[in-house]
Amino acid sequence: MTNQLTNVLAASLLAVGLWSCNTTEPTPSPYESGAYILNSGNFTDNNGSITFLARSSTNPATDIFNAANARTLTGGLQDYTEIDGKGIILVDNSTAGQDKVEIVEIGTFKSLTTLKAPDVENPRYVVRAGLNKAYITCWGATGSGANFFASPGYVLVVNLASRTVSKKITLPKGANRITVVGSEAFVGSDGGDRTLTVINTETDELKQPGIDVGVNTNPIDVDANGRLWAYVQETNEMIRVNTASKVVDKRLKVGGSPKTPGSFALSQDKKTFYFVNSFYDAADNYRQKGETYRFGIDDASIPATSPFIGRLFSGLGVDPQTGIIYAGVTPSYKQAGYVIRYQPGGALIDSVRAEIGPSRFFFR
Repeated sequence: MTNQLTNVLAASLLAVGLWSCNTTEPTPSPYESGAYILNSGNFTDNNGSITFLARSSTNPATDIFNAANARTLTGGLQDYTEIDGKGIILVDNSTAGQDKVEIVEIGTFKSLTTLKAPDVENPRYVVRAGLNKAYITCWGATGSGANFFASPGYVLVVNLASRTVSKKITLPKGANRITVVGSEAFVGSDGGDRTLTVINTETDELKQPGIDVGVNTNPIDVDANGRLWAYVQETNEMIRVNTASKVVDKRLKVGGSPKTPGSFALSQDKKTFYFVNSFYDAADNYRQKGETYRFGIDDASIPATSPFIGRLFSGLGVDPQTGIIYAGVTPSYKQAGYVIRYQPGGALIDSVRAEIGPSRFFFR
C-alpha cells in the first residue's frame, strides 16, 4: 500500500510538472500601448491606412489593418476609436456606395465584421455612447454644388455586441463632429445648419430643441471643468457651452480671414487647446500655409500673431498619458508623410515616418 501511494503521488507530481512546463503566458497583442496614426490617404486613390507607433519607439508598424487581414481598408480613413474591446474604423470611399465601417479586435486589428452601404454613407466621426454602443455621424448621400448635402445627415447607432445597426437618428444636413457628455451626445454640422443637436444616449432620441449657436458649429472637446468647447465657422469663434443649462457662456474670436482654424487638440490636463491656423497663399500658387497656436480655457482672448509652433500641420493629437504632442506633416497626398513629437512646452523630441496624410491620432 505504501508503495502504491508513493507511486500515485509521484505520478501526480510528474503531471503537475509537465502541465507547468507546457503552460505559457498569453501572447501579448502587437499593438498594446502607443499611438495609432490615422492616415487619411489621397481621397481619389482610396489608400487610407493606420500606423502604430509605440511610445518608446521611432520604428512604426505601417498599414496594420492590411497586415492583420491581408486586405487594405480601400478608402479614405476618417476616424477610429475603441469601445468595450472592439475597434471601429470609419472608411470613406470615393465611389458612391462603397463606404464602410470596419469593426476589429483591439490590439490585433483582426476583422470581426464590416458594415456597409446603404447603412453607411460618408461616415465622419465615431464615439462611445454606452455599453457596447457606438454613435457614428454620417453625411448621407451627397449631391453637387449648392446641393452638395443632398440628403439629411444621420447618426448611425451600432450595437457592438451583435455587430449590427440598431437605428439611424436623422439630423440636419452635414452631420459631422460629435462629443458625448454624460448621457447626452452633441452633434455638429457642416451643411449650413445653425443647431448643435443634442441626443439622449439612453433612449437614442433627439432632445428638442437643439442649441442655436451659429452656422456650421462643431463640438471639439470637454475641458477640465466639464464645459464643452465648439468651433463656429460662421463667426470664427470658439464657444464654451454649459451642457447642463444648454447656454453658451463664453465666446472667443479665433482665426479670421484669410486664416481658418482646424486640427484642434486638448492638453493632458484639459486646460489648454492647440490648433492649426491655415490659409492658401494666392501669391504662391495657392499653396497651403499656416502656424500652430494654443490658448488656455480661462484666457480672455486667443492670440492671433504669436504662434506656439511656427509651422503648418495636417493633424494634432495629445497623448493623455504623457502630454506629448503629436503633429502630422503631409508634404503631398502622393507621398508618405511623417509625425513630429513635441514636449508639452513645445520642445522638439523627434520625427517619425508615417503614411499618406497623417491627420488624426488615437492613443491607448
